[in-house]
Amino acid sequence: MERLHLDPRPDWQARLAELGMELETSAASPYWREDAAYRFGGDEVETLHEAADELIDMIDAATDHVIRSDRFDELGIPRSVAELAARSWREREPSLYGRFDLRFDGDGAPKLLEYNADTPTALFEASVVQWHWLEERFPGADQYNSIHEGLIGLWNDWRRAGRFGRVHFACMPEDDDDLLTTAYLQDTAVQAGLDGLLIPLDAVGWNGRSFVDLAEARIEAMFKLYPWDWLPDDDFFPQLQASPMRMLEPPWRVVPSSKGILAVLWELFPGHPNLLPAAFDASRLDGPSVVKPLLGREGANVRLPSGEASDGAYAAMPTVAQAFAPLPAFDGWHPVIGVWTVGREPRGMGVREDRNLVTGRGARFVPHLIGH
Repeated sequence: MERLHLDPRPDWQARLAELGMELETSAASPYWREDAAYRFGGDEVETLHEAADELIDMIDAATDHVIRSDRFDELGIPRSVAELAARSWREREPSLYGRFDLRFDGDGAPKLLEYNADTPTALFEASVVQWHWLEERFPGADQYNSIHEGLIGLWNDWRRAGRFGRVHFACMPEDDDDLLTTAYLQDTAVQAGLDGLLIPLDAVGWNGRSFVDLAEARIEAMFKLYPWDWLPDDDFFPQLQASPMRMLEPPWRVVPSSKGILAVLWELFPGHPNLLPAAFDASRLDGPSVVKPLLGREGANVRLPSGEASDGAYAAMPTVAQAFAPLPAFDGWHPVIGVWTVGREPRGMGVREDRNLVTGRGARFVPHLIGH
């Protein structure tokens, strides 16, 4: 694993715009940059893939344990959502996608930092944008990336099985990252032959019998890029609890989306090479630890052993502690490896890097390649 210094394509911003990438890409706020890339060996990619494959099974086991043992409160999950989560887990409602954030420097086992199971973003960049970059910049090279094919294939399987026909895709469109991710998922569903409609979340209404869109069309299934733990504050939540509308991600995904799952994983699989020691009480860990809000997002309010903490809205939230394993440094940048899963299969990765040890909203996305 190494970080390469490259000359960006002269028209890289125009090339991104052609793909529909309209996130901020100026020199002042370089979310996507291609003056660098990470190169991995084939054996390193295999190591990451195998780690994610094993973590999927462990996440399922931990989720089952939390639900059967009724440990929702420890994970900070609202009781009203817990009831939905337990029901959807018993009914084996399917999951579309997720992202494992891993600490990896090319040497040793990848370590799970957290699992983004409910509202992961940076999907379009990992699936489409960096693949087009690879084809233009390194034709003939390879990349750990079959995310796009995996998404279309899963939607197609669901369509053939009659699980989904029409799906509404809802997000808060004022958030560019959320809109890009949601629109991309809608596009993959349409490519698989489904009827996919993109709508803002505030266009979802209740007609007294069912959820509907602004055209009064019944919403049979909905992908929502909105956290399950936020939904109890919504006026329509009582109707949602009783509605037969199918949801992606399903309610049970709130369980592994809590960082409390890190402590449960360590309880169930102590010493596993892909896990870091974690506990709800930091005093139970040997050595320095990082303290994370249970339902925090985008690196907010994470406290390092030095006492330094990132800003955010989760300062008063209950926390979980995880053994401190600082991200590796490449030219002063700290990369985190996001391995994407589609259904229950690892399908590819995206690399985000930050000058800080905590990967926050200001991190940048950097493409990768294998060998070459």
